[in-house]
Amino acid sequence: MNGNLLLRIAVSIILLTHSIFGMFNNGINDFGNLYLNQIGFAPFGVFLAWSIKLSHVVTAILFLLNKYVKLAGFVTIFVLLMGIILVHYQEGWFVVGGGRNGVEYNFLLIVVVLAIMYPNGYKRIKSN
Repeated sequence: MNGNLLLRIAVSIILLTHSIFGMFNNGINDFGNLYLNQIGFAPFGVFLAWSIKLSHVVTAILFLLNKYVKLAGFVTIFVLLMGIILVHYQEGWFVVGGGRNGVEYNFLLIVVVLAIMYPNGYKRIKSN
């Protein structure tokens, strides 16, 4: 058993809950139409929103299966970084308390995804 199983389960739950509810309450379409399209991604906002959320579902499944973890991790980190750039940075650091909707949650998720991707740390391959 991989030593990061608990992290993989926790991140999978977060990614699934963050995605699945939006699939049933029109949240993904609203994000695409009312936000992404408005900031310059029209007419692809809804497609991008669905792509983001479906990537979260796929990543969650792959993390649970412990398959293609690095590929899924890179995609997820890219999505989280774009979320910081497009949505959260302008709100500051704090999600709650000292502010609202800031970057701290995405920052933590990025670090945890990196820990999942590299459970033994990053080791450079030496060539002879």
